[in-house]
Amino acid sequence: MVLRRIGTAALRLAVVIGLTAVLAPAASAQSGIEQNFAASLTAIPQDNLSVAGGFYVPVYSSVSMSQGKLRADFSVTLSIHNASETKPLVVKRIAYFDTSGKLVESYLKAPIALKPFATVEIFIAIGDVRGGTGANFAVDWAAAGEIAEPAVEALMVGSVGNAHYAFVSQGRPVRLVGNN
Repeated sequence: MVLRRIGTAALRLAVVIGLTAVLAPAASAQSGIEQNFAASLTAIPQDNLSVAGGFYVPVYSSVSMSQGKLRADFSVTLSIHNASETKPLVVKRIAYFDTSGKLVESYLKAPIALKPFATVEIFIAIGDVRGGTGANFAVDWAAAGEIAEPAVEALMVGSVGNAHYAFVSQGRPVRLVGNN
């Protein structure tokens, strides 16, 4: 009887922990970036962030195939690379939008700074089709003075039957504000 109660309590705890992980992806995403990429991060520069820009990155968590009769789902890995060898890059926003332009998830609660030549990534699992066939990311960045433009791209990977697919979508600069 005691073992049954302990087993039931453990099962309830596991369900609560599992539901918390599913229902709070934004909180885990923020800590995920900071934890998973701690070696890539540095302190935000104290100097004025006088250069800024943004990227639009089209991604595809799903692709229609066979004249719209078949849907292939893909995992998505968004990579943000600091292309500067000497200066930190401040990432101010990483936002994921669906096909209709609705915000699906925001991955930063506060800006982060990448070390020179460092990278951070966001991963969207193959089963997460919230973005749909026209999903996209918006990435905003800044730096203290002139800096090499970051490289921002997404890798999609998936399969249909025995066929495996992988393709890359490069981010497109959507605004650049020079020195003030």
